Amino acid sequence: QEVVSEESEEESNGVNLMEFSDEILLHILSYVPCTDLVLNVRRTCRKLATLCLDKSLTHTVLLQNDYKVNKDKVKQLMRDIGKEIYQLNMAGCYWLPSSTINHVTRCKNLVKLNLSGCHVTSLRLSKMLSTLQHLRSLAIDVNPGFDASQLSSECKATLSRVSELKQTLYTPSYGVVPCCTSLEKLLLYFEIFDLSREGFMLSGQLMVGESNVPHYQNLRIFYARLAPGYVNQEVVRLYLAVLSDRTPENLHAFLISAPGSFAETGATKNLLDSMARNVRLDALQLPKPWINGSGLLQHLKFNNPFYFSFSRCTLSGGHLIQRVINGGMDLKSLTSLNLSGCVHCLAPESLLRKAEDDIDSSILESLVVSCCNLRHLNLSAAHHHSSESIGNHLCQLLSRLKHLLSLALPVCSITDVAASVEKPPTTPNLVPQTFGRKVRIGIQTCPRNLGDQANQKIESSVFWALMGSLPFLETLEIIGSSFSSAMPRNEPAIRNLLPPCVRAQSVGDSEVAAISQLTYLQSLTLAQLPNILTGSGLVNIGLQCQHLRTLSLANLGMMGKVVYMSALTDMLKHCKCLRDLRLEQPYFCAGAQFFQALSHCSSLQRLCIVSRNGTLQSDAVMSFMANCLEVIMCHMFMGESVTVCKNLQQSIVRSFQAERPALNVVIFPLLHENLTEVIRDVPMRHLDEITLFKSRVAEEPPNLWW
Repeated sequence: QEVVSEESEEESNGVNLMEFSDEILLHILSYVPCTDLVLNVRRTCRKLATLCLDKSLTHTVLLQNDYKVNKDKVKQLMRDIGKEIYQLNMAGCYWLPSSTINHVTRCKNLVKLNLSGCHVTSLRLSKMLSTLQHLRSLAIDVNPGFDASQLSSECKATLSRVSELKQTLYTPSYGVVPCCTSLEKLLLYFEIFDLSREGFMLSGQLMVGESNVPHYQNLRIFYARLAPGYVNQEVVRLYLAVLSDRTPENLHAFLISAPGSFAETGATKNLLDSMARNVRLDALQLPKPWINGSGLLQHLKFNNPFYFSFSRCTLSGGHLIQRVINGGMDLKSLTSLNLSGCVHCLAPESLLRKAEDDIDSSILESLVVSCCNLRHLNLSAAHHHSSESIGNHLCQLLSRLKHLLSLALPVCSITDVAASVEKPPTTPNLVPQTFGRKVRIGIQTCPRNLGDQANQKIESSVFWALMGSLPFLETLEIIGSSFSSAMPRNEPAIRNLLPPCVRAQSVGDSEVAAISQLTYLQSLTLAQLPNILTGSGLVNIGLQCQHLRTLSLANLGMMGKVVYMSALTDMLKHCKCLRDLRLEQPYFCAGAQFFQALSHCSSLQRLCIVSRNGTLQSDAVMSFMANCLEVIMCHMFMGESVTVCKNLQQSIVRSFQAERPALNVVIFPLLHENLTEVIRDVPMRHLDEITLFKSRVAEEPPNLWW
């Protein structure tokens, strides 16, 4: 009786959740998915029934990360709170049938709607938009078979009031752009293949009847991102043709992201000349050939720029300082800068300079001083070698940027100059970086007490100091300057790898351990770190970086052996918040040991493994999928046969698809000739965010779309 009385006394003295104020409860409930609030939580008691329907919780409904939502839940959600929803984001809900869109018509007061990645036909789009008279922001996909002539007059009336449009094109088309006569923001994503599924060459010319002229007179932001391919370039030129005739007076952001060679034409030159005369920009990104060798930057005028991208351009540091920063002009407004692949951007001139020569620290110092409020900086895909001058190392200069949230650097830029010059290459680096037969070259001279040696080294290194000076960094990418993923998008898998930079040879476990200082780190990418011996630094990261959600590791240490497997398994046991894991490593063994460790990642949702000559154990994969209930994406491109891959893929789908509606499984041989066709069917959301390797820091302006 005494024990019972003590327990009841503790319960009476405990905190009752319902005794909190409404403001605190609403803040707590804001972290609960809207479907759970409306369909579950509000049925628990009267107070929560009222709070769950508060306008602060129903005004904006985000379903883009709710992988458990299905057609019935969406139907019930729209029926219960449809009239209270003003912003609805269903981006990437590829698993929902197209009929689900019919229920959006209940949201009569919608102002913003994002349906990117959803299956929407012309007729369904017409029916839905006809009822959404208050809509001002829209995001949709334009798929083969889209017919603008099927849009009703009521639908076109709604579109005429839309001021923000994001349109992803999978077929040559203007989509709904000609109907949007009040556009202020236009985002275009060109994902058109050059060849049809039947193998026929597609034409970039728009179909007859779609030659309506887009209305750009009120345009403030123009953004176009092109996937590789000739057709994408041809179609975007048609969108730009109208801009070249008359440049909008209020245009303040002009951004075109195009891979490879996208040649400048007479029309685009006229457009740029017009922009130089008539507008002042706040954000700029242009294809490489449009900037290289031209004096364009000297004539463009900027107002309060917040984003610049000169990715892959041959822009020299001298031009960067003189034409962009204007000789040290105050650019406190600049928050995002992408210099990825600009091999000469930190050198005074590019004509006589080799890519591997030392950088001019004064140029970087001018950049840091002028752009002191940078939050996102990308310097990857280039050789940025610091000189031996004391205090002028790249890491020391970057440590002044106290507001950085995301940073991308080449591996060779973080090494101490003295270490890279004096330290001879370690034994593993003498092995050829190929996939041939393993060569035994004697006993490796790894120190017995590697942890103590690593601690002594990193505490005095410039990279250690840099990591310590950026306490709020959320995204970090350390990528080898010559790294290329084995799995490009539209071509067969890459079979030959380029060797890492000589300066990068000393970057290994101790540098990785330095990253563990980043307490708030959420996303980490490490690629082509040749001196990884044990991967001990990964364990430090797992222990200290408890907010880590995204992890991408590629080509660490020796290419013929996964030397960091033991450390990786130890690390994963501590990654309770990890949601996305991408591994790219030759000869990777996805067996019981790996998947048992991965099962500790209770929040994991997406897994991608790319491994030439890699192996997998089907039983271990099935056990992992059964234990990790949140996993909805499993992509593995290994060295197994087509039969093994097909059988495992079918087993996973058959066992888990019913309870995981968003499940997407692709298991296929990496070097198979049909790999590109298989990748073609992967939902764009997964393909763009995790399956394909790329640098994502400052890839596009922050908050480009909600």
